[in-house]
Amino acid sequence: MELKPSGSLKIDTFSMRIGDIEDVELDRLHALSLSVGWPHRAEDWQFLRQSGEGLVALDEIGRVLGSAMWFAHGTDFATVGMVITSPRLQTLGAGQWLMKRVFDKVAGRDLRLNATRAARRLYLSLDFQPEKTVYQCQGIARAQTIVAPANIRGDVRSLGENDIAAVIALDAAGFGVRRAALIEKLFAHSAGYGLFRGDRLSAFALCRPFGRGHVVGPVVAESDPDAVATVRPHVADHSGSFLRIDTHMDNGEFAAFLAHSGMPVFDTVLTMSMGKRLPDFVIGGAATLTTYALASQTLG
Repeated sequence: MELKPSGSLKIDTFSMRIGDIEDVELDRLHALSLSVGWPHRAEDWQFLRQSGEGLVALDEIGRVLGSAMWFAHGTDFATVGMVITSPRLQTLGAGQWLMKRVFDKVAGRDLRLNATRAARRLYLSLDFQPEKTVYQCQGIARAQTIVAPANIRGDVRSLGENDIAAVIALDAAGFGVRRAALIEKLFAHSAGYGLFRGDRLSAFALCRPFGRGHVVGPVVAESDPDAVATVRPHVADHSGSFLRIDTHMDNGEFAAFLAHSGMPVFDTVLTMSMGKRLPDFVIGGAATLTTYALASQTLG
């Protein structure tokens, strides 16, 4: 697609200009996400700014009317997220204008994003292709009284600094792209549990503060029971408080576990891609590492 983004856009009776997301106060970004009902706190915005790059749309007096971010992993791949336009501009072409500016910044990379229902038409018009549904599961966590299944081989324990390299390797195998810098940042902000078989890390789940409470992700495992084994301690840790997990799993033991743990499906988004698709959605057998939960809808 040949795209020639302009430096300004005339909208209705006023013009917008592009700014760097780093130059905008966090409270103004927070107000933007609140205007569309997204749960991100100012702290969540700051984490995203530290993890990626982004643009904002500003009017003549500097009000933030839109945003878009990208998170590059190597030279060939990036995820796109936090694409927001204020409600008054959503039908006036502002989202497409922002996305064309993003394309200019990530030229040559394969792209992936998670589209809300309202944004799907926009992304289809930009040649993104549907991949798979993401189920946003959330609610007040409820620790189950049932002990860990007897068929789990190995030991579940808290992750420490010495486990970062193994977590990065498992995430790369499950996701399809190595994203070491992001996993290191997530690790620093998260509590983590891993399933170990001897000295080998076989599965892991991270959990960090986000939005109304905490979010679990990423979760990488070889099977549903292994994924459940690493998420179960997070549910116990946050029993009685708000917990969220974004997963592509719509059936099976893992999906049932989330529902029984107080996290039914609340909403869905659609994973879409442009260029080469990653292999992370394919479960090829018991020995295949799979991404059971996203780091977030923005980060993938």
